[in-house]
Amino acid sequence: MAKPTRQARTPAPARSELALGWIDAGDGYALALEAGKLVARNARGKRLSAVPRQLRDGEVAGQLEALRDWLAEHDRACQATVEQWMLRSLPVPRAVLEQVWDDPAWRTPLEDAVVVAVDASGRHDPGTAGLFRGVGSRGIGVVDLEGETVWLAAERIAIPHPILLPELDAWRELVTQLGAVQGVSQLHRETHARPPGLTASAIDRFAGGKFAMRIHAAGKARSLGFKVSGGFAVCPVWDGGAVTEARYWIGADAPDAETRTGPLSWVDQHERGLPIAAVGPVAFSEGMRMASAIYAARVVDRERAAP
Repeated sequence: MAKPTRQARTPAPARSELALGWIDAGDGYALALEAGKLVARNARGKRLSAVPRQLRDGEVAGQLEALRDWLAEHDRACQATVEQWMLRSLPVPRAVLEQVWDDPAWRTPLEDAVVVAVDASGRHDPGTAGLFRGVGSRGIGVVDLEGETVWLAAERIAIPHPILLPELDAWRELVTQLGAVQGVSQLHRETHARPPGLTASAIDRFAGGKFAMRIHAAGKARSLGFKVSGGFAVCPVWDGGAVTEARYWIGADAPDAETRTGPLSWVDQHERGLPIAAVGPVAFSEGMRMASAIYAARVVDRERAAP
């Protein structure tokens, strides 16, 4: 692979660069938001080191703080949406990308994600893969594995789950060389390829993990974004056109009782158990990722852990 060079591009505007402007707060003072913080200036236009209390408690400050909270929620919503596009490898219309690209909340998770063109039948074309750099009249701009800028004429693209990228290690090397930082966890997401020939219906690799209290295991699962139901940490995944749910046993005793983890298994959308050989690559990888992260928080016996 040729050594790539960083391509010139238009940077995303920072929040402070958006034309929010100063708002009259009375008595010659004005307020504004800068990098999420409330700032003030006096009648002479001088920036104050601190916002006076009477202004901070006023109506204008309340409105700006409400705007700040809305922007933060908007950032979270955009991030979550792009992550769902990636987890489901969903086709995204070029028209949608054109509408949202100028918004930093959308640009941050989209920029430098590996994307592929999607044809009219919904097929992904791995030969078009590239780091997403923008969209405009020339098409969808990407940087390929050779570090070259290419413009795709596709009307739809997808952000594939990393387990579906055949040259995942090469893409990881490219973003490292470019110094690119992905706004959504794709290339550096933990992945697990399903071993061929498995005939079992469950994985026991993460069984036997000890937690002093069941609430600790459940709390760890929830802190990672997983739900807990009926003694299991669960991870539903859209894979192969249907929902598959990974279930990792963490115990069903009292919240303050000691517990040990059990097997990891998968069920289909009708809650029927699936043999591992029938589990899709994304569902398998995400289930293993969930169990691995929870198991890592177990209580480790120091004597057994010592070499």
